[in-house]
Amino acid sequence: MTASGSFHIWLIAPDSNYIMRLCHRLSLNPDHVVRRFTTVAQALAYRPPTAATPGALILDGDGPEGIPLRLVRKLRERLPTAHCYIVASQPTIEEKAELQSQGITNYLAKEPGSPEQLWQAMTQARHQPALPPPATAELRPDGQLLGRHASIRQVRELIAKAARTTITVSVTGETGTGKELVAQAIHAQSARAGQPFVAINMTAIPRELLESELFGHEKGSFTGAATRRIGRFEEANGGTLFLDEIADLELGLQAKLLRVLQERAVMRVGGSQAIAFDARLVVATHRNLAAEVQAGRFREDLYYRLLGMPIELPPLRSRGEDILLLAESFVQSFSLLNKLPLRSLSPAAREHLLSYDFPGNVRELKAMVELASVLADGEMLEPSDIPLRVPVGSLAGLPGAADQTALVFPSLREQTLAIMQSCLNSMQGDVVAAANRLRVGRSTLYRLIQSGHLHLPPGGRG
Repeated sequence: MTASGSFHIWLIAPDSNYIMRLCHRLSLNPDHVVRRFTTVAQALAYRPPTAATPGALILDGDGPEGIPLRLVRKLRERLPTAHCYIVASQPTIEEKAELQSQGITNYLAKEPGSPEQLWQAMTQARHQPALPPPATAELRPDGQLLGRHASIRQVRELIAKAARTTITVSVTGETGTGKELVAQAIHAQSARAGQPFVAINMTAIPRELLESELFGHEKGSFTGAATRRIGRFEEANGGTLFLDEIADLELGLQAKLLRVLQERAVMRVGGSQAIAFDARLVVATHRNLAAEVQAGRFREDLYYRLLGMPIELPPLRSRGEDILLLAESFVQSFSLLNKLPLRSLSPAAREHLLSYDFPGNVRELKAMVELASVLADGEMLEPSDIPLRVPVGSLAGLPGAADQTALVFPSLREQTLAIMQSCLNSMQGDVVAAANRLRVGRSTLYRLIQSGHLHLPPGGRG
């Protein structure tokens, strides 16, 4: 809310009769200032003055782009204190799980009374304190990495020193050690904390699109470029830009990146005007960049430009009882988010975890204990709830290796379907009762049954 008492609301939705009614209803309150965007990308491109920072975001999940989770995540990163609401006919359970991980738990079905419900929700949000910036199970609200081991204390000291300056930071470490968390911690502790934090993984974008993704493009600059698009450097202006897996950047783009960093300006693909930017740069890789330079796969001049302050993350197996500290934090965070019983690790489960070397590091630990929280039945997590993965490579040459199978963790969708099927079975195929128990729409279960992903038990009522 501004000093004048206005409460700014961003309504992000394509035109429809429902949205027009909703916009009209919200505007009936003279203290509401409603700004319309047709897409999340438009909202991300808008830079409001401080006095017009929104207190609430309302997104339509039924538009042509659905609920664009990557863009919603970026919107939440940019406006972490705004209350966020989704209106949709029925978000899928996968979308709900992903949105909940972004701190969005306000879903309203598109019904005749929902504009009135949202009007009341805005009245409540206006008089509630702004949301605190979201913390993770590994990153405390003050932006500090979780852990007591000496190696992590040293990492925290380097993060604090980097945050006081604008020095480029290069983070190295094995896959899954938390390199992006270091970038987030530097951003959270710096003077740029209120500005955008923008992350991009070099391996997640097709090579032919990466230049446009980084630097943006002008309308008509190539086939399919129907509109102008700003790149990640421009998005991060004033804030922090995190370039993950920088060693995978091809040599041609390495030369362009070097020029951008030297001139502190970007040129959009197909553009003719240099656009200045001011962003703190954090880069990361699991490879040895010096070795990549010697092998001729990475430019030496770019290497020295990016080196800045090096921070090396230790593997989880070397952090001792930090394994247990993180595991307990993951269990508590996941259980609260999913309204599961709050369980602790039994003494045997703690020994079980400490006996494992975690080749996937913190990311693997998180996956393990979250799955255990779903599967467990008792008051505590036991070793039987926490299967330890056997690396495929370690089986080669062992007696009976051909008969052994490495454990593969099921995907979120597979876990979700298993839970839904178990609930259907326990309800003797009563879809209505199962939908109420799972807190999902009946149409979701019917659709999954019709598609063959779920099955009614023998004698089920449907």
